[in-house]
Parts: sequence; structure tokens; C-alpha cells
Amino acid sequence: MARRFFIGDIHGHYDGLRRLWDIMDPGSDDRVYAVGDLIDRGPQSSHVVDFVRRHAHGCVRGNHEQLILDAFAGGQINLPSLQGWIYSGGQATLSSYINCPDVLEDHLVWLSQLPLYIDLGDLWLVHAGVNPALPLAVQSSYELCWIRDTFHSSLTPFFSDKLIITGHTITFTFPTVTPGQIVGGCGWLDIDTGVYHPRSGWLTALDWDNQVVYQVNVFNPLERILPLAEAMIRLDPASLKRGRRGVSGRS
Repeated sequence: MARRFFIGDIHGHYDGLRRLWDIMDPGSDDRVYAVGDLIDRGPQSSHVVDFVRRHAHGCVRGNHEQLILDAFAGGQINLPSLQGWIYSGGQATLSSYINCPDVLEDHLVWLSQLPLYIDLGDLWLVHAGVNPALPLAVQSSYELCWIRDTFHSSLTPFFSDKLIITGHTITFTFPTVTPGQIVGGCGWLDIDTGVYHPRSGWLTALDWDNQVVYQVNVFNPLERILPLAEAMIRLDPASLKRGRRGVSGRS
């Protein structure tokens, strides 16, 4: 049976991505999708973009892709946006392109064409989530790339017939969640396990069709393959209305 894989926020960790790809071992009939935030913070963003571009079957735009696009909008440098991007981890990305500026230009064109979401029928891929108070047709890139608490604490699923798969918010910032666990909420599943964060280091891929989670740690040689039921913690949305713990969930 063909498998659909979903990879959480990679943030420039190319070596971790290659290790994860090896244990996933996707076949020719399998499909691999990324939830965005390919770049920033990690040391090899240019390699990550190149690999995902060549090998994945789809990727949505993350807030970090939006940051770099804003910094170079219209082929010009937008200084305030550039400063915001650099502050959010963009310096590591610039360094990864220092010897190949033409590649950066090519990658910017590709990043600008990434969709904000991918509809797979039973699954709906987006980086951050959706605003539960707005119809899909009027959701902006801000909601789809940046939203957090309003989406996570919704008491009803946004879709009646689709599960939303996201990244963006590091899972251990939710109540009772430990580093490496993925989180299920009301109609959504978050697979950003904080690859760059010193408390975690876990990079995650989900094989939805077989309900299997693949993980590698970029700070040590650990790798693991777990049943989804063992890797996931399901949260009560009412508890999320009381707020997450005081740990940065930036991604």
C-alpha cells in the first residue's frame, strides 16, 4: 500500500533530514510532504530546500518562508523585513548561501510558489492552522502561516471530514507534553517536535496510512520508529484556553 509521509519543521537540519529519509525509506509509490519551515536556525538551509524541492511531492509555505520572501520582495531588499528575518534565524540561512547567491535567487522563486495549504481529501496540510472564526476563502497568509492559540483552543473541528496536519508550534510547549511527542487536538495534529530547540532535537515524520511515527535526533545518534498511538498525546481543547506553559513555541 502506498504511504503518505508528512515531515515536521526541518529548520535547516539537512543531515537530520537525510537520516530521517533513510529510516522512512519511501518507495516509488509513496508520497512525502513537508509542513514548511524548511529554513532558518539550522546550518544547512540551502541543502534542505534543494533536497525537498527534488524529492518531496509537496510542501506548504511556513512563516519562515514568508519571512525570507518578505525580506526580498520584488527582487529588492526590504530592510525592516530583512532585520526581522535575521532576528528569527535568517543569518544561518544567509550563511548557507554565501558561496552560491545564484542558488538563493532560484530558491526564492521556488519558495514564492509554495501553496499555503494542500488538500489531500481526508487530510489538509497547512503550516500553522486556520482561524476558526473565518471561512477558508478569506483566510490570509498570516492566519495560515502564523496562528497558534486561537486555532489550537477551538472546541470544534474546522473541517467535518478532514484532519488538519500542522507544524509551527513546538509540541512540548503544550501542557503535559514532553519533547518528541506529537500532539492531537480538536480536528488537528501537530508534528513540529522542535528539531532546533536544545530541549528536544527531534525531527519527526508521520506515515499516516500505517499510523507510524519516524524520528531522528539531530543532537545525538538516537533514531526511533513508534506507533502513532504511542508517540501522540491528545489534548482537551478546553485546557488550551487556559494557555500553554511559559516556554517559547516559536518555530
